[in-house]
Amino acid sequence: MALLHLGNVLLLFGITAIFIHYGSNFGSHSDNGSPQSFKSSWEVYGWFSLVLYLCQYLALLALPQAVFNFLGFILFNPFPADPQIKKSIQLPDSVPFICFRVVTRGDYSNLVQNNVQKNIDTCLNVGLQNFIVEVVADRSISLNPSQHACEVVVPVDYQTKSGAMFKARALQYCLEKGVNRLNDDDWVVHLDEETLLTASSVKGIINFVCNGKHKFGQGLITYAHGKIVNQFTTMCDTLRVAEDMGKIQFQLRVLRMPILGWKGSFVVSHLGSERKVSFDNGLDSSVAEDTYFGIRAASLGYSFDFIQGDMHEQSPFTLMDFLQQRKRWLQGLLLVAHSSYIPFRYRFLLGVSVYSWITMPLTTANLFLKPVCPIAVPHIVDISVSFIGGVWMFLYIYGTCRSFSVARLGIFKFLLLLMAGVFVTPFKIIVENIAVIWGLLTPKHKFFVVKKDLNAICVI
Repeated sequence: MALLHLGNVLLLFGITAIFIHYGSNFGSHSDNGSPQSFKSSWEVYGWFSLVLYLCQYLALLALPQAVFNFLGFILFNPFPADPQIKKSIQLPDSVPFICFRVVTRGDYSNLVQNNVQKNIDTCLNVGLQNFIVEVVADRSISLNPSQHACEVVVPVDYQTKSGAMFKARALQYCLEKGVNRLNDDDWVVHLDEETLLTASSVKGIINFVCNGKHKFGQGLITYAHGKIVNQFTTMCDTLRVAEDMGKIQFQLRVLRMPILGWKGSFVVSHLGSERKVSFDNGLDSSVAEDTYFGIRAASLGYSFDFIQGDMHEQSPFTLMDFLQQRKRWLQGLLLVAHSSYIPFRYRFLLGVSVYSWITMPLTTANLFLKPVCPIAVPHIVDISVSFIGGVWMFLYIYGTCRSFSVARLGIFKFLLLLMAGVFVTPFKIIVENIAVIWGLLTPKHKFFVVKKDLNAICVI
């Protein structure tokens, strides 16, 4: 594992060095035909020079994310061994009670019921006994109650005090007096409908809750272990896999807070702490309730950690669902970044990150404008932008390697897939730009749920 980490670090340094060497000299002020100062740029391009400078400097908004990802891969082994349980779980009281909570609208009852049973079996195979899988639904999925499974149906007329909606409303309902059946010292693991536990994630969760030092945690999610319905969207999600091991691991293990946001699944929380933070935080907190909750918890002084092990999910089945998903994330994060109920210092970096996403169409245009219309900028700007590009390219490569198995695909197909992931990067950028524009031009208080019924989709 140490050799893998060393090789990974060398690859990261190599890719970023190549990007900095070639990118910082590509169409830059060092070229013979380039303007040598802002004044000379103005003389050449006139008012259009302001657009050129804006496109170049806006790219720096992505620098915090790139630095967090870079440090995450430098400081921590991105190929860790499967966790081993550090504390005996033979005695009933050795592990705190754990509730695996799945929130669903009730559209995919067969999917949820099957996944509930799979997750129960995974927990039992590890040796965990002190747990329950709880399905929280807007309408019943007819789940048969058992020792390790139960269902909570959110009443149609239920309203939170602040007007929280969607998933936040359902999660808050579970915390209400008369509904909540857990003790404050119990733990909740938040899952999506399609999330599947693995033995490694259950072991990581057991170690985390038995340690009890931190009240909230999150771990790695991968998207290519089951049937791949859409190869393109799955390849796009390899970036999310890499960011889990990069920026999310760095911010949770070093900063102890999700200052740049986190996901809504594979979230482990101490129930008493979750009740104090609450999901009842208004309409603006309801679109990206996960990030709002995490940053609010950090502002209240709670600490976080990264949990070893991985869970499995699926990428959106269609390109339209992928666009809808990204659009909702953008809109939700924008609402969080502008929320006056969270201290500015806790949402500042998130705001920088969101605006780097919003301005993506302009920074993408810079790829074409820079060689055609070179302008004079400080060399450190060129180096920083090239560094950002190098880090993102590394993330795609690592994410692909971590998502797809060489043993499953074979070395030839694996290498072909790896090269394809790099070559389709321009198409990924185009799709992300479409989602940005769509998100900015449409109402923000919407919650789109992607299709998750595999049986209704033709596998490609």
